[in-house]
Amino acid sequence: MRLSPSTVRREYPDAVDTTALAVRDNEPELRYELTRGGEVLGFINYRRDPQRGRVELVHTDIEPAYEGHGLGSLLVKGALDDLHQRGLRAVPYCPFVRAYLRRHPEDA
Repeated sequence: MRLSPSTVRREYPDAVDTTALAVRDNEPELRYELTRGGEVLGFINYRRDPQRGRVELVHTDIEPAYEGHGLGSLLVKGALDDLHQRGLRAVPYCPFVRAYLRRHPEDA
């Protein structure tokens, strides 16, 4: 899933160059990844609960060199958008994801 550069610039004007950022679901590793040119900049680990139609988001991590630039929020938004498109419910066990949803209830 490609992230819209205009959305990124509007929400995170001091963010790193985002033109090549993408969020992908790495199902074998049970994690969403934020990538740039194939390099993983951060991830959200998750657990599947297919019987309940949900995915439990358990831990978010951004590479230290990229912290503080809004990339964690971009990763969470991309993961939530993908889950919604697939008709799955996100369960935010991760404190970072919970904080994101408090700031952006429209993404819940």
